Amino acid sequence: MKNKPYPLKFTPPWEKNAGFGRKHKSCTRSHTKIIANPGIVMKVLRRKKIIMFLAYFLLVALTMLNLANYKWTKEPQQCNQPMQGVNFQSRSDIRYLYKAPQVKKRQLVYVLTTWRSGSSFFGELFNQNPNVFFLYEPMWHIWQKLYPGDAVSLQGAARDMLSSLYRCDFSVFQLYNSPGGKNITSLGLFGAAINKVICSYPFCTSYRKDVVGMVDEKVCRKCPPQSLQMLEEECLKYNTIVIKGVRILDVNVLAPLMEDPSLNLKVIHLVRDPRAVANSRIKSRHGLIRENLQVVRSRDPKLRRVPFVDPNHKMNKKDGSDYHSIGAMEVICEQMSKTLKTAFHPPKWFKGKYMTVRYEDLVENPIKTVRNVYRFVNLSANHDIEIFAMNMTTGSNASSKPFIVSSRNATQAASAWRTVLNYQQIRQVEEYCQHAMSLLGYLRVRTAGEAKDLSRPLLTVPKI
Repeated sequence: MKNKPYPLKFTPPWEKNAGFGRKHKSCTRSHTKIIANPGIVMKVLRRKKIIMFLAYFLLVALTMLNLANYKWTKEPQQCNQPMQGVNFQSRSDIRYLYKAPQVKKRQLVYVLTTWRSGSSFFGELFNQNPNVFFLYEPMWHIWQKLYPGDAVSLQGAARDMLSSLYRCDFSVFQLYNSPGGKNITSLGLFGAAINKVICSYPFCTSYRKDVVGMVDEKVCRKCPPQSLQMLEEECLKYNTIVIKGVRILDVNVLAPLMEDPSLNLKVIHLVRDPRAVANSRIKSRHGLIRENLQVVRSRDPKLRRVPFVDPNHKMNKKDGSDYHSIGAMEVICEQMSKTLKTAFHPPKWFKGKYMTVRYEDLVENPIKTVRNVYRFVNLSANHDIEIFAMNMTTGSNASSKPFIVSSRNATQAASAWRTVLNYQQIRQVEEYCQHAMSLLGYLRVRTAGEAKDLSRPLLTVPKI
């Protein structure tokens, strides 16, 4: 009998009974079933596509809603009307990425005045302020280098120097240095020995800028000379720069600077009774010989003038030496009148940038005047500055030495001309300066007796 072949039965490993009656425990993972069933795979893939599509649609919808809210929540405006409220920059404007940061403009101040007008004392009101970078008569270098040029022809060069200095560019001084000479240092600047910036830290240890008080020239001259580059770096640290000068004769010369949008220049016009100015110029004539000649050279030779001395008076050597001192008043007052005419009918570039200060008002009421001046140039007058101004104008010292700032009876000094000048000199100055005197409130005298009568006031309300 033939044996029948034993049928072999292969049981897949995933079946419960894997042969020989033994049950094998399945070790496969759940995704094995998914792979074995293509229908499940397609179902899962379709579900993922739906979820991804819904997520993408939701993202687009939220983006559109955000843009719509940004665009249409603003109130519609006419094209010719400025936007009200907070300004915003269009996100699509690429220029916004390159917009320069806003820089606060510094306050620039020029004290416009003339010789012997009390300008040295007035300049000290800024020189003593720790927040002010002050320069004293920087255009002196121009007049010395270009001597004997006349005063009017030097106005353009003076303006160009101011333009550089207000930008803290002190290399302009090298233009007026002697050929082959040493480089100008901080101590080489005119008036350096009385400048609180140059005589204080970080240039010198002799004084502190934040302590109000006059400096000693002898002490300052011992300070080490520093480079102009260091002075430029120090200048850039200040928000207020004040320059006092007597060599700009007419404010209209400064028009290009006052109109310049990159500058914030204001002008303080310090004036004084021309008769007092003439008297002080005579007293200091030896120190103003060169300046007097340069100013007189600008006189118009065609003008008819009042005789310098009374025809019945025999001219002596002293009268001759005073000729240029008083003769210069013709040019000074003529240029001053141009400034006052501009102030009386101010153009657009002039408005809000000009202030007149009478020396007589300053010495009569120093604290009030200082506060008004400081307010005009956006400074705060602290107690120390006010006390300094009061002490400098109410001292008992009767000395009137030129070019030296000291405590004195300023009110008495302001009227000294009434007893010193002779009537012919007074009449000549009044003839030169009648228009300026009229606008500034200085009354003329009719006789020598009126001039010497100190009980009679010669000051009234100015027209500007």
